[in-house]
Amino acid sequence: MPKTRAGLIAFPWSLEMDIHQLELFLAVMDSSSVTRAAEHVHLSPGAISLQLHSLAGELQTELFVRSGRRLIPTPAASRLAERARALIKQAHQMRHDFENNSSTDARPFHFATGITSLIYRLGRPLRLLRKQFPNTEIQIFVGVTEEIVAGLLDSRFDLGLISLPVSQKNLKIMPLFEEELLLLRPSPTRVRRGHVGAIRPSELSGVPFVLYPKRSNMRVIIDRFFADIGLTPHVLMEADDTEAIKSLVEAGFGCSILPEHALRGRARFFHTYRIGRNRLVRKQALAMARLEYPRKLTESIANFLLTLPWHSSNHQ
Repeated sequence: MPKTRAGLIAFPWSLEMDIHQLELFLAVMDSSSVTRAAEHVHLSPGAISLQLHSLAGELQTELFVRSGRRLIPTPAASRLAERARALIKQAHQMRHDFENNSSTDARPFHFATGITSLIYRLGRPLRLLRKQFPNTEIQIFVGVTEEIVAGLLDSRFDLGLISLPVSQKNLKIMPLFEEELLLLRPSPTRVRRGHVGAIRPSELSGVPFVLYPKRSNMRVIIDRFFADIGLTPHVLMEADDTEAIKSLVEAGFGCSILPEHALRGRARFFHTYRIGRNRLVRKQALAMARLEYPRKLTESIANFLLTLPWHSSNHQ
């Protein structure tokens, strides 16, 4: 077999056969008749004969000899049939593996979310999601918005629950719900949950804060809010875990700002406030990559999640 200068094999003929051509060839092999094969595949005998002639020309070999009304395959045809069946089986499996149908999609589904949303907002929605898609293997990734966005863009994740704002044109953003962020202030005694007081920005001047890290989307939201009310917080510590921040506040290390849903539950050693007349909220949204051929299962799951009552409690 001759080779090119790059070391690649150079075939003496141009191989232009396709899967459809091989399927027609096998139909003739199985029926030993062009007419019966044509009836089976709903084509004219002339069209079948033309494809067989083209295939024989590509391979430069005789595939059939006629014996009366029957076509007898040559040894070359028998060898080709064996390889063609294996190739068509692989092609069908490939089509199945990449079939973009939400009802038959058997590939794992990768959903990414922040830890706070997972703990306090996603319990019931995920239960309903698994009930709605019982045959789908749903895998959960926990990370911050920046990691989720990166994973969506490089196709590691199918769908993400992120905090806005996100300036990324290659994402399809689907607003889901808003969540109020409240100020936490340590208390020396246990405080019953439920009451939200009001505090002036001037009362927080010089007060130590425990906040999310600067790299996080949540910190961006909080810093913008502080800038709007003219407050420069004294940040004593940073932590990326909501439960860790709550524990540090309860231990008296400083104030913080956390999502309202993360503050529900047992009595605690901190008071909650709104700062002045300003209501601080973060917007949560579903996000998926903008693709020419989006995964149908991703669209189906996103549409299902968008129908759920996100204003209700996670524990219902």
